[in-house]
Amino acid sequence: MQDDLITRVTSNPKYQELKSKRASFGWTLTILMMIAYYGFILLVAYNKELLASKIGSGVITLGMPLGIGVLVFTIIITNIYVRRANSEFDDLTADITKAALK
Repeated sequence: MQDDLITRVTSNPKYQELKSKRASFGWTLTILMMIAYYGFILLVAYNKELLASKIGSGVITLGMPLGIGVLVFTIIITNIYVRRANSEFDDLTADITKAALK
């Protein structure tokens, strides 16, 4: 019975669509996050002078808003993934489950 259910799920075209979309979207967000994070780390390692340059006449340096920007970017792309997972991916999962249990 279990093998039959697994076969029905994996042979469903919507399952293949879900796998493809989720993997593609996940890798896209992963690459964007890696660019942001490693880009910032590379700036810290190789261009300290740029990050240490002051903004205006205060004590704020360019590195501070850039570091906060990396954190905010992380929150934003996590939110984007969760919203898509809760709508498109959950809808596909529900369709797959409904078809497999018939």
